Amino acid sequence: MGILTQFLEFLALLFVFAIGAVVLAIGVFYVLDRTQPGDAIRRNYPVIGRFRGLFTKLGEFFRQYFFAMDREEMPFNRAQRDWVSHATKGAGNTIAFGSTRNLGVPGTPIFVPAVFPPLDDQFAITAPMQIGPTAAIPYMAKSIFNISGMSYGAISRPAVEALSRGAAKAGIWLNTGEGGLSPFHLVGNCDLVYQIGTAKYGVRDVLGNLSDARLREVSDNPCIKMFELKLAQGAKPGKGGILPGEKVNKEIAAIRGIELGKDSISPNRHADINDYGELLDVIGHIRQVTGRPVGFKTVIGSSEAWEPLFEMIIARGPDCAPDFIAIDGGEGGTGAAPMPLMDLVGMPIRDALPRMVDLRDRYGLKDRIRMIAAGKLINPGDVAWAICAGADFVASARGFMFSLGCIQALKCNRNTCPTGITTHDPHLQRGLVVEDKYLKVANYAKSVIKEVETIAHSVGVAEPRLMRRRHVRLVQADGTSIAFNKIRPSYNPDAVL
Repeated sequence: MGILTQFLEFLALLFVFAIGAVVLAIGVFYVLDRTQPGDAIRRNYPVIGRFRGLFTKLGEFFRQYFFAMDREEMPFNRAQRDWVSHATKGAGNTIAFGSTRNLGVPGTPIFVPAVFPPLDDQFAITAPMQIGPTAAIPYMAKSIFNISGMSYGAISRPAVEALSRGAAKAGIWLNTGEGGLSPFHLVGNCDLVYQIGTAKYGVRDVLGNLSDARLREVSDNPCIKMFELKLAQGAKPGKGGILPGEKVNKEIAAIRGIELGKDSISPNRHADINDYGELLDVIGHIRQVTGRPVGFKTVIGSSEAWEPLFEMIIARGPDCAPDFIAIDGGEGGTGAAPMPLMDLVGMPIRDALPRMVDLRDRYGLKDRIRMIAAGKLINPGDVAWAICAGADFVASARGFMFSLGCIQALKCNRNTCPTGITTHDPHLQRGLVVEDKYLKVANYAKSVIKEVETIAHSVGVAEPRLMRRRHVRLVQADGTSIAFNKIRPSYNPDAVL
C-alpha cells in the first residue's frame, strides 16, 4: 500500500505541475498576443484567437478526406485521383452501379457511340507518328500520351528516375523540363524531349546565351529525340524565376551550366526572341545544329495574335515551320507561381487547343506541324477530348505525379512534400521507392492509352487519331448537348464529312 500511495502522490504532483505549465503557457501566450501588432484577431482575443489559424490549416486536410464530395475538389477531385491510383496497379479500373459524375455541368464532353462500331478484331493499336519530317533525324513517336516537362530540382532524384524507367517501359517520351539534362533522366534509357527554357539551362554559355557546342553535346545523346523551346507555361505565363544561390550546389551547377552558389535568373521570356521571325530563326538554328525536330511550348490568350506566325511560315516556306507546337492551358500547374497568374492569365486548354488547331489547319500545315496538348488532362476522357479537338499528342505532368504517389498536399513549393516527389529532404525522399513507382508510372500510361482506344472503338473508329469533333458533344447550360463540330467547325476537310 505504501508504494501505491507514493505512486498516486507522484501522479498528483505531476498533474499539478502539468496544470501549472499549461497556465503559465496560457499566460505567456496571452501577453504575447495582447502586445503583438500584426494580427487583430489574436490581439482582441488572446490565446483563443490562435485556434483560427490552426483550424484554417487543418481545414485543407479535413476537406480533402472528410467533407469534399468525390467530384468537388480542386485542382483535381478525388474521383480523378482515384482513377489514376487504380490505373497504376495495372488491374481493371471498372466501376459499379453508375457514374458519380454530374453530366449536366456545361462543357462536359459526351462521346457519341456508333450504331455499328467496329468488331473487336477490327480494333487497331495506335500507330506511331512522325515528328519533324525535314529534320536530319526525324522522331517516330510511339505514344499518344506522354510525360510533360518537370525539371530535376523541381522534382526529386528518385522521382526523375522512376519517370525515366516508367517511360521506357511504357514506350512514351519524357520531357526534361527547363532544368537541363540530369544523369537521372538517362537511367531508364527512355525517349527524351529536351526543353530549353528562358535561362537556356544546360545549353548555355557563360553569359547565358545559347551555345552551339552545348547543343551538339546534348544532341549527341541518342536518348534525346526532340528539342522544345519553352516560351511560356500555363501556370505562370510571362513570368520568370530565380534559383537561389544556396540551392545551386555542384550537381545543379554542372547540369544547368551556371555558377556554383550564385543566384540564377530565368527571364520572363527569351531575350534573343523578339518577334515571330526571330522565333522561326532560332527554331531553324537549333534544328540545323542538332539534327533533331524542334518545336515550342506556349500558352495563348488570343488565337488572332498567332496568325502572323502562320502567315510568315507560308511566306518563308513550310521547311521553316516548327515541327510541333505544345499548347498549355491556363489551368496548367507548377510548383510555385503567383496566384493571379495561376488563376486568371492564359486561355484554358478547352478553348485554346481548338483555336490553334484551326489556325494550323487553315494554313494547310496539318501534316507539317504536330499539335501537343497539355493542361490538366490526366484521365482517358480528357485525352480523348483533346484528340477529338485536333491534338496529335497529349502530355501530362500532374497525372504522372499522381502515379508516383502524389496526394495533392499542395506543398510543392515548401520542400516538405510528404511523398518525396517535390522535396530534396533525404528523409522524405526515402518514401519514394523507384523499383515500385516506375511500374506504376508505366501502368498509368498504358491504362490511359488503352481506355482512350476503347473510347475510339466505341465511337466507331479503329484507333484514337481517327476521332473527330463530330464524335463528341458538349453539354450546354440548359442540359442539352451540341456536337463539338457544330460549336467549332473544323478546318480539317475529313472532319466534317
